[in-house]
Amino acid sequence: MMTGRFTALLLLLSLIAACKPTPPSVGAASSGTSGKPSVYVVNYPLRYYAERIGGDLIDVHFPAPADEDPAFWTPSDEVVSALQQASVILMNGATYSKWADKVTLPTAKVVDTSASFASSYIVTKSDVTHSHGPGGDHSHSGTAFTTWIDFTQAISQAKAVHGALVKLLPVSATGLDANLAKLSEELRVLDERLKTLGQRMKGEPVVASHPVYQYFARRYGINLQAVLWEPETVPDEKAMADLQAILAKHAAKWMIWEGDPAAESVAKLQAIGVQSLVFSPSGNVPEKGDFMSVMQANVAALEKAFP
Repeated sequence: MMTGRFTALLLLLSLIAACKPTPPSVGAASSGTSGKPSVYVVNYPLRYYAERIGGDLIDVHFPAPADEDPAFWTPSDEVVSALQQASVILMNGATYSKWADKVTLPTAKVVDTSASFASSYIVTKSDVTHSHGPGGDHSHSGTAFTTWIDFTQAISQAKAVHGALVKLLPVSATGLDANLAKLSEELRVLDERLKTLGQRMKGEPVVASHPVYQYFARRYGINLQAVLWEPETVPDEKAMADLQAILAKHAAKWMIWEGDPAAESVAKLQAIGVQSLVFSPSGNVPEKGDFMSVMQANVAALEKAFP
């Protein structure tokens, strides 16, 4: 009789043990339901790096909406709560996320991916404010934040992403190392192409539609001045007059746009001898392709303009 009860008790304990979920691998902390580390990012380049390096081992979350510039977006309370529960939060640094100083994030989970080159940040001054998208008025005064279009800095940021993921997934370090190496090589090739281009241009003046190309211009020796235009907005008479004043001392024949400009804008520039090309920083998810294909198209457009 006792033997039967003891056997039944052992069976019940076995069933209870079988119902318990299997714990994740060492280092695979997660706040989600998939059992994978939950990686939150503040812009698309970091999302791309995390996905390229971490692959299927992680869940990557980029909460900024598609119609806003992530640099001027402010997360909702719900998103902040999700960030606080993440395994790791990949920040761009260089004052990219203005909202970060106004919320409480777990310091141990925050990774500033541009910290390794913080001493070489570029500081700009501007009293002009404007808006694009629903984010409201803002200025581009302060620390320049489009760090990744200097591709040596992009490699440094990718390495920071890799370091964060290795801490989460130490047993997968070999695969993460290989993924970083491949991504870094692709970025290095882009860097070499732009270095060659900069040497070929020999200081030829260029204008940009927006003041976001500071690190690009410094790294590749591009003689660049910027206005404050939006691709979808046709420049009015004042904007054209301001550009003409720049061109009087900076005789550029090309304007670099963040996105595809309006046809009327292209025509207005052509009328004064300025051609248009697109070099998208790709801070948000592109409509076509991915970060690497967009950057390859950017470099190809410049190479075609300055053969």
